[in-house]
Amino acid sequence: MAKKVKALIARYPEGFQQSAVMPLLDLAQRQVASEGAKANPPYGGWIPRAAMDEIAVILGMPKVKVYEVASFYSMYNLAPVGKYLIQVCGTTPCWLCGSDKIIDACEKHLKIGMNETTKDGKFTLMEVECLGACVNAPMVQINDDYYEDLTAETMKEVLGLLAEDMKPQIGSQKGRRGSMALGGPTTLEKEAKKAKVV
Repeated sequence: MAKKVKALIARYPEGFQQSAVMPLLDLAQRQVASEGAKANPPYGGWIPRAAMDEIAVILGMPKVKVYEVASFYSMYNLAPVGKYLIQVCGTTPCWLCGSDKIIDACEKHLKIGMNETTKDGKFTLMEVECLGACVNAPMVQINDDYYEDLTAETMKEVLGLLAEDMKPQIGSQKGRRGSMALGGPTTLEKEAKKAKVV
């Protein structure tokens, strides 16, 4: 672990090592997730205060500065979460395309409400702001993976596979490639065929 910490800090020029605060927070969260995957009940990645304090010492910065960064960004969890952290985008494009149905499917299937964790420690459900996949709405992020073009039924399928610790197909659940139209490319069709994306 010390080697990884050194490598992350080395990415920044002399005098700017404190810029490594974000990747070090991510590293700590991933380490906790790795340990949690083997626990019974399992849990996901989050950043304990002791880890934030250690990062402050390593980077020679006030602890409160580390807390400020960790509490500002939604990608950092400051309390325990489930092994599978389901972040449902509820911003306007996803909402217009049915994110409320995705939330309802998750709550009914998992028998939990927003910002709750299942009793077995496998799932935590939360609503977040835009995750940047608006064209393939509605979508969710589960841990590091995006699941797009969801319906209530496909969301339940994804949850069912994760409950069995199986890997669902990531990306579009309708077979869309990238952010092209559902019917295929509408521009540069010749180039798309050449690249074999249709």
